[in-house]
Amino acid sequence: MNAQTHEAGADRPAPRIRPRTDDDIAACVRVLADVHRADGYPVNWPERPGDWLRGASLLGCWVAELGGRPVGHVGLSRPGDGDLAPGLWSEHTKASPDRTAVVGRLFVAPHARGHGLGAALLGRAGEEARRIGLHPVLDVVASDTAAAALYERLGWRRLATVEQRWSPAQVVSVHCYAAPG
Repeated sequence: MNAQTHEAGADRPAPRIRPRTDDDIAACVRVLADVHRADGYPVNWPERPGDWLRGASLLGCWVAELGGRPVGHVGLSRPGDGDLAPGLWSEHTKASPDRTAVVGRLFVAPHARGHGLGAALLGRAGEEARRIGLHPVLDVVASDTAAAALYERLGWRRLATVEQRWSPAQVVSVHCYAAPG
């Protein structure tokens, strides 16, 4: 074999980011289950994970593929009642929280990490937010140090860390971030 066949990544399938379709939901739920087992995301497993991925007030959703199979996911939505980052961004910028789009449901299968898919998915959601004139923001549980490290490495600014009550018996520390720019 020559040196060209041994180049880094030469035998790896090329990653692809594309819009999510309804046909992707079952595969995305399987990937989400793998992520939940490995990383504890989401903290509280949804009763209907397919509906959780579909979400309300979605502006767009994308999947990451490797070898033609979904291995990651991200969504972009309008701010909801439980989203803290839009209000904090508004306090910092004096702009309306309605000028934000919330990045969420971001995950990459444990076996597919190391291909830059998390950054690519985050970038795609951010591009769409900016295309429609909104600023991307997100909330992440403080215990998800790998996700926080990714956001910070990509230049996202931590607006605050706050305690959020998710249920009468559950209070969670949440980091709130805004995209650069």
